[in-house]
Amino acid sequence: MTSVKDDESMSMEAAAQSGPLSPFEQLRHARQILQTEGRSLVQVAKRLDGEFCRAVKYLYECRGNVIVSGMGKAGLVGQKIMATLASTGTPSHCLHPSEAVHGDLGRVHRDDVMLILSQSGETEEIVRLLPSLAELGVPILAITSRADSTLGRAAVVTIALGPLEEACWLGLAPTTSTTAMLAVGDALALVTSRMRHFGREDFARFHPAGSLGQKLSKVEDHMRPLSQCRVASEDQTVREVLVAVSVPGRRTGATMLTDEHGRLSGIFTDSDLARLFEQRRDAALDGKIRHVMTARPLTVRLGSMMVDAVGILAQRKISELPVVDARGRPVGLIDVTDVVALLPQEAAATQRVPGSPQPVQTPTPPCRVFPEPEAGPET
Repeated sequence: MTSVKDDESMSMEAAAQSGPLSPFEQLRHARQILQTEGRSLVQVAKRLDGEFCRAVKYLYECRGNVIVSGMGKAGLVGQKIMATLASTGTPSHCLHPSEAVHGDLGRVHRDDVMLILSQSGETEEIVRLLPSLAELGVPILAITSRADSTLGRAAVVTIALGPLEEACWLGLAPTTSTTAMLAVGDALALVTSRMRHFGREDFARFHPAGSLGQKLSKVEDHMRPLSQCRVASEDQTVREVLVAVSVPGRRTGATMLTDEHGRLSGIFTDSDLARLFEQRRDAALDGKIRHVMTARPLTVRLGSMMVDAVGILAQRKISELPVVDARGRPVGLIDVTDVVALLPQEAAATQRVPGSPQPVQTPTPPCRVFPEPEAGPET
């Protein structure tokens, strides 16, 4: 009886020989490829054992750099693994095996750790490099298919991927094997990173550019400074605040109110003013603004990460977020119009920040979130 696997191989081979594929066949084969690679990753995950933990120990205790090496497609995968290691707290760089034996071995020092990728474990350029690494006394971690390969025997730790079915219909192009190498490399990098307690603040230092860098930057990099904000005393009347408080530049829709000690006690927005008129409470304009302000508003602490501030704006659906210092005094204001490009597509409560061990559920210290305000008494 012909197996399902044989049927799939025969159908893919027949399709390749018969010319262009229909859209239906293209999708069917694409799904077969992804399913093949997915099944293989599950198999590799089940095969992980104590050798993986030993490899993590070497990476965690490395006092120099992790040097990643491989030839061809394995070398390209190695470049990505190196980048993941470096961006998650493990200093690393790549070494091309051919260049290594022509002088670049000078980059390698005894405090370094070599991470070498080779599916067969018999790649000529890799095998030629092994005696020199042994002479330098550099520990070798290997990701390969067989522990008994030349590379596997030379390594102090070998993560054996085991037999894998390449997704290529010819069974030749490195596909499943390189996917497995990449996934194992990610696992090594992220487990090591978690052991280092590598957090969002650390990640931000290594990613200062782009939208990710902006989200991981500090609120003081994006807030409107106090000189550009409307600030008044809670003891003034609404009319006094509206007439007296003005700032140069683009107007924000909120006034921050302070108590006698200069601490933020409330916020009064254009929406609050509109509500007074809608409720025909004109008399409130000559009353103390503290009676109609939003008391104890949501705030974010100076030094907080922008991702937390953006999360509060999105989750609570507010337009202005005061920034306060450790004593609760206002130092600036995050206005939604200044950071609209940073607002997440989904609720910030479920947003995952790369490199962090757990999803962000609520704003974390130093953010301060107050209870919802109670409505002020009518005047």
